[in-house]
Amino acid sequence: MKKYLLAPGPTPIPPAVSGALAAPIMHHRMPEFAELFKGVLEDLKWLMMTKNDVITLAATASGAMDAAFSNFLWKGAKVITVSAGKFGERWSEIAQAYGMDLARLSVEWGKAVTIEQVDQAFKENPDAVAFFVTASETSTGVAHPIAAIGDYLRKNHPDVLFVVDAVTALGIFEIRTDDWGIDILVGGSQKGLMLPPGLAVMSISPKAWEFNKKSDLPRYYFDLAKEAKSHKKGQTAYTAAVSHIMGLRQTLDMFKAEGLDNIFRRFQAIAHGMRQAGRSMGLTLFAPDSPSPSITSYVAPDGLDGQAIVGKLKDRGITIAGGQAHLKGKIFRIGHMGYMDEGDMMVTLLNLEEVLTEMGFAVPAGAGVAGFVQGRAQYLKSH
Repeated sequence: MKKYLLAPGPTPIPPAVSGALAAPIMHHRMPEFAELFKGVLEDLKWLMMTKNDVITLAATASGAMDAAFSNFLWKGAKVITVSAGKFGERWSEIAQAYGMDLARLSVEWGKAVTIEQVDQAFKENPDAVAFFVTASETSTGVAHPIAAIGDYLRKNHPDVLFVVDAVTALGIFEIRTDDWGIDILVGGSQKGLMLPPGLAVMSISPKAWEFNKKSDLPRYYFDLAKEAKSHKKGQTAYTAAVSHIMGLRQTLDMFKAEGLDNIFRRFQAIAHGMRQAGRSMGLTLFAPDSPSPSITSYVAPDGLDGQAIVGKLKDRGITIAGGQAHLKGKIFRIGHMGYMDEGDMMVTLLNLEEVLTEMGFAVPAGAGVAGFVQGRAQYLKSH
């Protein structure tokens, strides 16, 4: 049975990247690695749209999220976290683990935070020194207005540290780190970067490094100042994830050949197609007002269990994801990030049509595929 991986991570790995990962490994203290690594760091800046320092860590993105607290804040610091899904909640959980004075900005799951809510959070917490948000909330399929938040902070709270989880945004849709005033941007290898899990990437602004001078929280492996010093020499402080870096070199080459604008346009077109496909099948979008270009979430039809839909597709060789926490069984999610194209989507939609019909939610044959083609074409025509 042919397998299709459309979970929200890990995502499929292109053959060229798999080849780079399988290439003979090099020693991480040799000049050859330093040359490779320096080039990767420069091209990560291009991808992140930043002139700031870029750091890599042999860890998942959660390690970089942890480091975003331990390297830049102090116990008792007042921080605001946007909690609008499972991964927004992770910011809150890490803040609590480090003894922060946490102000949780809770947003209904399936909704994006508004600037009015952000403003109210600062009115209630005028002593907040850092603001944490997720660009693409994978658990719900929502994209938060990062550009607007950055503009608000720059005008009203310029001294506040702006930290963004871009794990399911990087390499998929536009994140203008410098233009939007993002001080710390966090990404991970197993989503848009089309690699196995295990490599985290961060960009760190000069303002963040000033915060670093005041931070007194314990850290050892995740000491980013130590990493930054090593990175400038083309090295890592500890053993580098050499094969991941070799694979990332191939990913970045593929990105540069296609161009960022073309990448963003391609994923936006797929996302528009998936939304129209859902509507054409009679499904309700879980996040219709601010949907992420990375993942589409559908409400399970009345009387159907979202987890059962996931299971029946898995039996057909197609892996998608169900809802998390209180949304388990209520929604199902289809990822469209990384090494995917319209063919993957149409195969998935065809099978979804048949699964829903088998479960008693009749879908006209081809409705989802036709909707996808229509929605994608409409976006490409207007963009």
